[in-house]
Amino acid sequence: MRSTAVGNVLVSGARGEHQAAAPAVAAIQAEASAAEARAAAESTAARGCELTILMPCLNEAETLAICIRKARSSLSSLGVDGEVLIADNGSDDGSQDIARAEGARVVPIPRRGYGAALQGGIDAARGLMADADDSYALDDIGGFVQALRGGADLVMGNRFQGGIAPGAMPPLHRYLGNPVLSLVGRLFFKIPVGDFHCGMRAFRRDRILALGMRTDGMEFASEMVVRASLNKLAITEVPTTLRPDGRSRAPHLRTWRDGWRHLRFLLAFSPRWLMLYPALILLIVGGIGLLWLSFGPRQVGAVAFSVQTMLACATAVIAGVQTIGLAIVSRSYAAHLGLLPASERLENRLERITLERGLVIGVVAVLLGIAAFVFALVRWGSEGFGALDPMTTMRVPILGMVFIIGGLQLIMVSFTMSLSRIDTH
Repeated sequence: MRSTAVGNVLVSGARGEHQAAAPAVAAIQAEASAAEARAAAESTAARGCELTILMPCLNEAETLAICIRKARSSLSSLGVDGEVLIADNGSDDGSQDIARAEGARVVPIPRRGYGAALQGGIDAARGLMADADDSYALDDIGGFVQALRGGADLVMGNRFQGGIAPGAMPPLHRYLGNPVLSLVGRLFFKIPVGDFHCGMRAFRRDRILALGMRTDGMEFASEMVVRASLNKLAITEVPTTLRPDGRSRAPHLRTWRDGWRHLRFLLAFSPRWLMLYPALILLIVGGIGLLWLSFGPRQVGAVAFSVQTMLACATAVIAGVQTIGLAIVSRSYAAHLGLLPASERLENRLERITLERGLVIGVVAVLLGIAAFVFALVRWGSEGFGALDPMTTMRVPILGMVFIIGGLQLIMVSFTMSLSRIDTH
């Protein structure tokens, strides 16, 4: 068995489908609270606790007791030495007293937010998280425990495989939000997970803490999976069921706001999909069009393409070049800050593109652009500097503009990359 004391956590998010429950790691706002959490973790570690069932909580008095009972019953039936930990995010409905009365350990988390509650809870916990709204199967955690013991670092629940009871998940979430965001996560990060936002998941506490997660909101659920994948942790998933929650109040989750926060996080952590791939499409399509129209107007059926289309293609090329430069700088800087792991392939390529080479290529491009403008000026002079027909004379200046702006962009990117790598040379 791979797990150690203070090694595994099963999280049942008190706001997993809602706004304050998911897996987490980072720093708690108040140093006193962080120290208290660490002391509590060391105390339970000394007792040999293998598994913590962590539930972030914000005013869950209606369902908290039944969730704790189910969790404790699961630990007992599986013969697992564990505990139930409530990461309380400022409840004012007596949730803390209910939790203690049911035998759970309560850790106050002053900093508000889904991710903040989980971060503080994980700092004091050992290994399983799930919602405290009685929607997740806390009475059936055997699959999570078995996967952890089998060597997984992160075990994700999959509600689509385990079953979603009628009324447990809004149709918009079930058929659009979760499938689309899960697809984006698999596409961007090659994560073998079919339910990216399941609030019930288990993990090895030490591995998750080492990821240094930073978000406080609902996107914390995405951050855990993305960072785990980027750092090549062993990820697996097991079926779990979802039932309608037992609360009378509305969930904390806000569909469009929190959905956007998840998508924004996925895009921010993937400069390739956010910037590089769109930029390459602009550069290739614009470049082909620019070359095609450089020697005169073109006719395709009844549609005529002339200098106006060439100007649009030039715009696409310039936007593509600038965005590619921004993608390279962003990816390198994110790795420098520790937000993303270093890319060996990118670093090897940057080693070959030195500042001097970038400057030479950039200067040559600028000179070609200047030459194009000089050629256009000479041509204008040969016609007595009179009025010109833009349909026949604008092609060369457009090419010159593309070369000058592209060359200057390459020079700026080369200088920026050299500055960001000073401490490595």
